[in-house]
Amino acid sequence: MNYSELVQLVQDYTENNETSFVSNIPNFVRQAEERVFRTIMLPELRKNATANTTAGNQYIARPSDFLAVFSFAVVDGSSNYSYMVDKDVNFIREAYPASSTQGLPKYYSQFDGDFTTPQSPGNFLLGPTPDAAYAVELHYYYDPPSIVTSGTSWLGDNAETVLLYGTLIEAYTYMKGEQDLIAQYTERYREALGQLGGVSIRSGRDEYRDGRLVA
Repeated sequence: MNYSELVQLVQDYTENNETSFVSNIPNFVRQAEERVFRTIMLPELRKNATANTTAGNQYIARPSDFLAVFSFAVVDGSSNYSYMVDKDVNFIREAYPASSTQGLPKYYSQFDGDFTTPQSPGNFLLGPTPDAAYAVELHYYYDPPSIVTSGTSWLGDNAETVLLYGTLIEAYTYMKGEQDLIAQYTERYREALGQLGGVSIRSGRDEYRDGRLVA
C-alpha cells in the first residue's frame, strides 16, 4: 500500500472529503506511524553508523535520525570490538570526575537530546575520555522517512493493516466520530499491532537453534 492508496482508503472509510479533513490526512498518518514506532522496535528499523572519537573529547554526536541504542562498540587499534555499557551521566561523572582521565571508553550515556538546538542531534558522553581517535560503531533504531514524504514505506508494504487502522483512529478522533466505531477501529489496530509484535519477536530468533516459538 502506497501513500495515495492509504489516503483513498481513509476517505472511503470515513466518507469524508471535506477540505480541512483531507488537508490533515498527512498529520493523521504521521501520528499513526509515530504510535507504531514508539510501541514496537522492529529489526527492520535498525541502522549502523560509524564514526571516530577525538582524543581528549569525551563527547560524540548522535545520528540525526537516532531513536534508541541497540548496541554501541568501540574498536581499538587492533580492530578488537569492545561493547560499551550504558550508564547514567552521573555514574560516568563519579567514575571519572576529571575529564582528563583518558583511555579506551568503557561506558556511554546519552548526555543531551536534540532539543538543545534545532541543528543539534544531541551527544553521547563517553567514559573514560578517549585517549585516541578510536572507531566506534553504533547499531541503533531510527525514525524512518514517513510514507507521506517517501510515497512508500516498510509499514505500507509489510504492515498495511496496522498503518490503516492507526490512521483511522487519528482521523475519527479529529472528526469526533462515534465512540463505538473508534473502539472498533482501536480493537482492529491492537490486533494488527499484536501480529506485528509477533513478527518482531520471531525476527530476533533462530528457530533452528532456539526451538519453535509456540503462541
